[in-house]
Amino acid sequence: MAVMKSKKERQEKRQADLQTWFQGILPSLGETNTQAKLKPLTGDASFRRYFVSTPEKQTYVLVDAPPDKEDNRTFVQVAQSFLSAGLYVPRVFDVDYEQGFLCLSYLGDTLLWEKLDELRQQDDLAGAGAVYRQAFESLLKIQRIREGSEILLPPFDGTLLLAEMNLFREWFCEGIMGMELSREDNGLLEKLFEMLIESALSQPQVCVHRDFHSRNLMVREGDGPGIIDFQDAVIGPFTYDLVSLIKDCYIIWPKAMIRQWASEYARMAKTAGIIDSIESDEFFYRFDLMGLQRHLKAVGIFSRLYLRDGKNGYLGDIPRTLAYIKEVMGDYPALVEEARWFDKKIYPTLVTKLNAAIRRRDA
Repeated sequence: MAVMKSKKERQEKRQADLQTWFQGILPSLGETNTQAKLKPLTGDASFRRYFVSTPEKQTYVLVDAPPDKEDNRTFVQVAQSFLSAGLYVPRVFDVDYEQGFLCLSYLGDTLLWEKLDELRQQDDLAGAGAVYRQAFESLLKIQRIREGSEILLPPFDGTLLLAEMNLFREWFCEGIMGMELSREDNGLLEKLFEMLIESALSQPQVCVHRDFHSRNLMVREGDGPGIIDFQDAVIGPFTYDLVSLIKDCYIIWPKAMIRQWASEYARMAKTAGIIDSIESDEFFYRFDLMGLQRHLKAVGIFSRLYLRDGKNGYLGDIPRTLAYIKEVMGDYPALVEEARWFDKKIYPTLVTKLNAAIRRRDA
């Protein structure tokens, strides 16, 4: 009877197979050193694993993306579409769809988060604004990509928006917090989710990267950042990528600056013809509710990464993300009931529950 391989053994086998595949395609890339080794790169929140190698002429990124877990054909299609739109994304040198292996160009090793965090520590808001403006220019290019261009992007519809928010209910409330949600609890959450879905679908619908934040953007010299992790692109709400970028789960800026940057982008988008004229109060209402939807999703994903996948580094990002949720709920009277629920059910035991999870992580 065959013995089930451990996760580590399966990963080692995949890496060895990826190494063999890469060495086999090197001659077609014009490389003479066919014995180049792979070095692991920091992974992301998916099932993909990344490696880097510099055989001789240039550096390559090798991706182990199991075909039963990752949609590699969509990744390649979106990469080609983004490249055609003038965006700086990885070039796909070769791909083996059957095995789930990709060879990509290397965009560098400095995350935009590192640059922004340095500016934050220096209290250099002007410098941060300049960095964001470059990212805004790239975002404008993304939002100009329309359905029916080189790819047919799926809609970011109510079903998908709801599925994202249900991650919060399942993996954070019931998982990390250990809550037994009552009918009243679920009813309140469902009411909130419906409000957020209605707001999202009422916005102008554009091409959405869907994970456009500082850890998926790379610092580079030139007109804009390198962009990765775009395979989940959809046609969806105009404010989604904007709120992902400037209300980032990994870095917090003063509320006044976020408002200023958001207004600046709205003006740029109007000038570019992406949106029509929009009243300031309405824009910020849609922007803030979009952030609420995304941050509920993010808290659920961070919790799932810990509970299901054993990726515990995201636990520390949960309080920062919940702070955005608390702020928005405090700004809008329509959310007073939901704000009270969070004050009663989540925040009093949050630190205790997270500390317990961290202790289990470190044990």
